[in-house]
Amino acid sequence: MPGVVPRPRPGSGAGPALAAVPGAAPAARVAAARTSLPGNPLAASAARRFARAALADWSALDFPAVGRIPDRVADEVVLLVSELVTNAVVHAGTAVEVSCALDVVSGDGLGGDGEVPSVVVEVTDHHPTRFLRGEPHDEDDPGCAGHGLRLVAALAECWGTAYRRASKTVWFQLPVSHAGPAESGEPGESGGLVESAESGGSAESAGVRTLPGDPRPGDDEYVVELLAPAPARVGARDADEDWTRAGALSFLAEASELLAGQFDEDLVTSLAAQLLVPRFADWSAVWLDTEGGPPRLAMVWHASESRIETLSRLLEKEPPELPATAHGRAVPWPWPSDPAAYGPGGAALACRLIAGGRAVGTLLLGRAGLMRVPDEVADLVEDFARRVALALASARQYTRQATISRVLQRGLLPSRLAKIPGVESAVVYEPTGGTSAGGDFYDIFPAGDGRWVFVLGDVCGNGPEAAVVTGLVRPWLRLLAREGYGVGAVLERLNRMLGEEAVEAAVEGAAEAVAAGVGLPVGGGVSRFLSLLYGELVPLGEDGDGGVRCTLASAGHPLPLVLRPDGAVRTVAEPQILLGVVEDVAYDCETFELAPGETLVCVTDGVTEHRSGARQFDDGNGLASLLGDCAGLGAEDVAERIREAVHAFAVEPPDDDLAMLVLRAR
Repeated sequence: MPGVVPRPRPGSGAGPALAAVPGAAPAARVAAARTSLPGNPLAASAARRFARAALADWSALDFPAVGRIPDRVADEVVLLVSELVTNAVVHAGTAVEVSCALDVVSGDGLGGDGEVPSVVVEVTDHHPTRFLRGEPHDEDDPGCAGHGLRLVAALAECWGTAYRRASKTVWFQLPVSHAGPAESGEPGESGGLVESAESGGSAESAGVRTLPGDPRPGDDEYVVELLAPAPARVGARDADEDWTRAGALSFLAEASELLAGQFDEDLVTSLAAQLLVPRFADWSAVWLDTEGGPPRLAMVWHASESRIETLSRLLEKEPPELPATAHGRAVPWPWPSDPAAYGPGGAALACRLIAGGRAVGTLLLGRAGLMRVPDEVADLVEDFARRVALALASARQYTRQATISRVLQRGLLPSRLAKIPGVESAVVYEPTGGTSAGGDFYDIFPAGDGRWVFVLGDVCGNGPEAAVVTGLVRPWLRLLAREGYGVGAVLERLNRMLGEEAVEAAVEGAAEAVAAGVGLPVGGGVSRFLSLLYGELVPLGEDGDGGVRCTLASAGHPLPLVLRPDGAVRTVAEPQILLGVVEDVAYDCETFELAPGETLVCVTDGVTEHRSGARQFDDGNGLASLLGDCAGLGAEDVAERIREAVHAFAVEPPDDDLAMLVLRAR
């Protein structure tokens, strides 16, 4: 939006500092409000009411550039504040500060031509030590993480985050369209969601509309409601034809962007309900169809926070049953009679969620104060429902695939690691994408005669093709080790097996191609190339209290490192050719003692070759330098320190499977 000054960082205590952008118009802060909320489940409700109260007050200010704040802007501010506060409480677990400000950017001073008012909001938590990585959708991210940042990115004109020593802040800015001053009690440009205390209600309510079911003095929620009372809704947005025409396409575009790529069906239903309320409805609910069972009430949302629990209880008893003829159409639905849950009378719509010709759920929504839902709104709900249905179908398909991958992964990796006398072990395993069965694998198992074997391997490639090779190699290694073969002999026999498998796969692929009449495959099939670190451990002394004797060999694998108690780091073993490349090759091994307090660290190239621009993580012996700072740490702490360093090395997550095996002699 022309004239809006982007803000690269928040200011200190009173909203974002105005950026000194060359050529930018000066900005004046005409109003501001700030509150502190405890880190408990009531914080989101209080934040919503705080934001609504601030917007209601600002609409009454006598600034020509501001006028009445449009309904859609107020709805978006309240939605984003709610999401960011909720995520801050859930993920950071600290108290939250919320500040709202009204800025006016002008080239001629306040009240002149070209003025652009904007609402600027900051949400601050006090958990500065953790780090937001990559796209803002990871639910494990702290503070204002989760899908709240997706909403901010989709709705805000500009936004950002700032990290301080004792806090973290997410801020956003929403422009306020010109909407000249409105008469008291008359809707503004967009229906006028907010109004001043003078325009509605008694002096005691200060703009609060009290309805049946609202908290009363003495209720637990009453104190929270007093923190920021909700102003009355003025006018009806559906009567604003300009908004209906122009806002519908914008709304559907925003909805499509937010719903696309969501892989959790409960997250899809949560987004859907909150996109509808309070923009189009006072309340909404989503049921999900289940296989062979009754529909599940997945999400209930109401503009009045205090009604959600009561509304959920009633809706669980009354799932909508639509006729077969209502195939994806929004049909009128009787307004339920309980005002404590739904509010006063109004109009409701129900719509089956259809994707690929199959029903996946039902959407129900209601708007108080209407005799019927306008046809253009019903059409918009149908378009929105189709997008929700497609997102749900995609999320379910992803969930099925992820479940299959997890089952396969459990079969490809050991269910538990053997305990080696006198040795403390730790493993890090992160396949690409977080859920796929990958090409990295590990194992620790007894081989008999007082020997224990450890393995860390990496099949060339990743995903299902690499998992096929992993499924072959692990049982072969266990069989060869328990047959008594030494380290070098195991690698030589495994190399021959991989070569035989590659020949058989090529012959089968050629036969299938000829039978299908498509010609011989060129360079196709599953790669049998494999890098492997294979070693034997023999505990020394009674119960391994004298350390362990280690014999190992590296076949095309990053060489392992040994950390001494004094922080010195050395490389062990010699580089040798990958397995499966050359048919007949001899592999040499190295034997050394791992003294008490020394740590052996083995990693795959997902660690050493993780990139940040043109740099790799292990450039300049980066891994050895990091390991030198881990002197005195246990195996679990060493593994976690390296894992965190890899993820912090670049904004993007690793694009290769990441695996690590740490063995420390006690």
